[in-house]
Amino acid sequence: MALQDAAREVDAAFTARGPKGGGYENAFGGATSFLRRRYTKDLAGTEVAITGVPFDVAVSHRPGTRFGPRAIREASALQPFDPPYGWGFDPLRDHAIADAGDLAFDYARPQDFPAALAAHIRGLLAQGPAVVALGGDHFITLPILSAFAERFGPMAVIQFDAHSDLWPDDDPDRIDHGTMMYKAVKAGHVDAARSVQVGIRTVTEDYLGLTVIDAPECHRIGPEAVAERIRGIVGDGPCYLTFDIDALDPAFAPGTGTPVWGGLASWQAAAILRALAGIDLRGGDVVEVSPPYDTTGATAIAGAHVATELLCLALWARRARAG
Repeated sequence: MALQDAAREVDAAFTARGPKGGGYENAFGGATSFLRRRYTKDLAGTEVAITGVPFDVAVSHRPGTRFGPRAIREASALQPFDPPYGWGFDPLRDHAIADAGDLAFDYARPQDFPAALAAHIRGLLAQGPAVVALGGDHFITLPILSAFAERFGPMAVIQFDAHSDLWPDDDPDRIDHGTMMYKAVKAGHVDAARSVQVGIRTVTEDYLGLTVIDAPECHRIGPEAVAERIRGIVGDGPCYLTFDIDALDPAFAPGTGTPVWGGLASWQAAAILRALAGIDLRGGDVVEVSPPYDTTGATAIAGAHVATELLCLALWARRARAG
């Protein structure tokens, strides 16, 4: 498509003729849908749906991740002009991808938020696509996992993170990004024996049966070996991948609420994610991108690339299931 032809399809986030096609608009203008995909609530025929969850009430330190979905979408506008490097297929031209917009909720009633998010994800999954969520703080993964487990059974979870989020918390009314995995395991949403945490570099007393590949081990054995271990743990069943941006070292992602030095480099994360092609990924999320703490935008750029990799992993899995 020539640029002059694309210009007639002004702001493809609203006017795209279908869910497939590359991005030809200026990266610096137009609505910031993810990868310039069409905004729509009608997901019939959609293979992957993107949704934003601008929630940061559960943070224990610096807030700001409510602005994460918008920043990630804006950063993603840099990507649609060429296929993501190394995948061997073009997700935008060959597959149906939509941006389903953000979850709407009452910020003044945080107690209602978990049920609202679970219902939102449940409704997206019911229409058939894989779902990739843009956070928001890491608490959002708990209600999301409840919806996924309801549909697919207890999930194998791959968690990239500096923190395990396994601090004990048996109060059902507490909303805390540091306890969401503890609650997900205790609620039966997670198959701990098939789940793994990658990049951990803070102390946890009890990992509740999850395998840990901490940051020093990632550095020592390299991305390919890390990915091989993950694949062996997760196996062939449905899985979910949650990527806390603080899995990356603050040198690569300073815009987050609880940064910890010694993390993954962006190239390591990219190599690990790419080497996971073939897992049965049904969905995932990118969380804890907090734009106020990064004037360069590098953290949001990293988040946008992670979300694109999740999208490609989900599409790869759908292609494999289709034969």
